[in-house]
Amino acid sequence: MSGICEGRVAIVTGAGRGLGREHALELARQGAKVVVNDLGTTLNGDGTSTGPAQDVVDIIRARGGEAVANGADVADFEQARAMVQQAIDDFGRLDILVNNAGFVRDRMIVSAEEDEWDAVIRVHLKGHFAPLRHASAYWRGEVKAGRMPVARVINTSSGAGLQGSVGQGAYSAAKGGIASLTLVAAQELGRYGVTVNAIAPSARTRMTEGPFADAMAAPEAGFDKMDPANVSPIVAWLASPDAGDVTGRVIEIEGGRVCVEEGWRHGPVRDLGKRWQAAEVGPLLRELIAQGATPEPVYGA
Repeated sequence: MSGICEGRVAIVTGAGRGLGREHALELARQGAKVVVNDLGTTLNGDGTSTGPAQDVVDIIRARGGEAVANGADVADFEQARAMVQQAIDDFGRLDILVNNAGFVRDRMIVSAEEDEWDAVIRVHLKGHFAPLRHASAYWRGEVKAGRMPVARVINTSSGAGLQGSVGQGAYSAAKGGIASLTLVAAQELGRYGVTVNAIAPSARTRMTEGPFADAMAAPEAGFDKMDPANVSPIVAWLASPDAGDVTGRVIEIEGGRVCVEEGWRHGPVRDLGKRWQAAEVGPLLRELIAQGATPEPVYGA
C-alpha cells in the first residue's frame, strides 16, 4: 500500500467498528502502519472483546498492509501508556494519534445518574487525554534526542459538543471539552513538531443509530452521505506530512460537506470603565445580545 501517509505509524482508538474502523482502513490504504485499538465494548460501554480490533487487522493485512491489534482501555492511564509503547516497539516510532473511542449513555439531565455521567466523561474526555499525554511525552523525547517529529493528532469532537444536543448532556459536555483540549494541545505541542486538530463527524454509527435513526438512514440509491467512510479521507490528510500548517482547528464533516468551525469568538462589547450596577446589567446585556449573531440551534431543540 502507498499513499499520502506512506511509512507513517498510527494509533487509532475505538477502531473496531464505525468511524474508527474506517479511519484505520483508510490510513492503511494511504500507506500507514496501524495499531488498531478497540476494547470491544457494547454501545453503552459494557463488556470487552478482542474480535473487532482483530477483524480490522486481518482486513489490513489481507490487503498487504501492516497492522496490530490493541485492547487497551484508553481512559486507563497506564494502559494508554502501554498502547503508545506498543506502536514504538512494534513499528519503531509513532507519527499519528487518532482519538476516536467512545460510547453513549443518553439521558435527559433531570434523569441522569452519576455513574452514567462519570462513564461518558471518562471514556471521551480522559480517553482523549491519556493517549495524548503519553504520545506527547514520546514526541518531546524525540525532540530532546535531536529528532524533530512530523506528528499529527486528530481528536473527535461532535456537533453535540459544539452546538449541544438535547438528551446528551454528558456526551455534549465531553465533546465540548475535547474541542477545547484540542485548542490548548495545538499551542503546547507545536514546539515538538505536532499538529492537533479535531473533527466533528456526522455519520451512521452505533452511537447515532438510536437518537438519529431517521436522519442517518441510508438512501436507497446514490451517494450515502452518512457512510462513515466519507469522514476518513479528511482524517488521512490531517494525518499526513502535507498538513503541517493546519493546527488548532475543528472540522465538521458530513458526507461531502466539510466545514471549518469558528467556535467561541469575542462578540459585541461595552466597557463602562467602572463597576456596573446590577440594575444596569439587564439593558446592557439585551443590547449586546441584539447586536450579536444568533446562536446555532441546539440539536433536538
